[in-house]
Amino acid sequence: MIPPVLATALSDVAADIDARFDRLLAVPDDARADLYRAMRHAAIGGGKRLRPLLVCATADLFGVSRDCSGEVAAAIEAIHVYSLIHDDLPAMDDDDMRRGKPTVHKAFDEATAILAGDCLHALAFEVLADPATHADPFVRAELVMAVAHASGPTGMAGGQMMDLVAERSRFDLPTVTRLQQMKTGALIGVSVEAGAILGRVPPEGRTALRGYAHDLGLAFQIADDLLDAEGDEAVAGKRLRKDDGAGKETFLTLLGIERAREQCRMLVDQAVEHLKGFGAEADVLRALARYVVTRDR
Repeated sequence: MIPPVLATALSDVAADIDARFDRLLAVPDDARADLYRAMRHAAIGGGKRLRPLLVCATADLFGVSRDCSGEVAAAIEAIHVYSLIHDDLPAMDDDDMRRGKPTVHKAFDEATAILAGDCLHALAFEVLADPATHADPFVRAELVMAVAHASGPTGMAGGQMMDLVAERSRFDLPTVTRLQQMKTGALIGVSVEAGAILGRVPPEGRTALRGYAHDLGLAFQIADDLLDAEGDEAVAGKRLRKDDGAGKETFLTLLGIERAREQCRMLVDQAVEHLKGFGAEADVLRALARYVVTRDR
């Protein structure tokens, strides 16, 4: 069961992100209409909104307005959604369902799905660079740099490439850990980092938050592997048991289910411990870390 403090935070952020995408992706009355409809199909409704909540909850620690953090949260969610659209394509994971509804290339077509992903990627940086998002150009520049680093070959996209190679290679535990730190952990990490950037926390003051994000990212992926092996597709809203079919090494194949579950709990405990310097204002971040172990989607 989700703790009330977390349930409220997730619900509020989800509604806020949907409203922002509704505004940003108004469907034009011209030949681009299906492109916008495809972007809206992927971006509005469904999903955990984990990354937007991390941005907003971290920014809240430093008194940043939700108007400001919400825009950055939407930008990072746009990056996440674009990656899901592309990951679902036949050339990648070839999935039919995402967030309980048909994937974009099934609801529309492959060409539209590719363009929708491309446009959400571009939209993210348009929002981050917009003076309306934050008045300080140095803050905007740091956000752009951080999100680009987490999204490209040194982060999410590089991790996805490693994941493709994993289908025809045998990876050991350090390699799988690096893969997941890039593919999943990088965007989780930059979500926390973005909140600190908005709070004008200098890099040397972000150590505890970076530790929290690092451990949360690994715990999230181990929990995802457990969900893939043991979860209910109807609840998860997507196809499960994919890793077994692809023959890839995962935390579960390398550690075994019970040891992986134990490692996930240990990482969550470590993530929470990183927040010991904060008071009740960090309770949402603590609850979010603990939720990672028990989630069913």
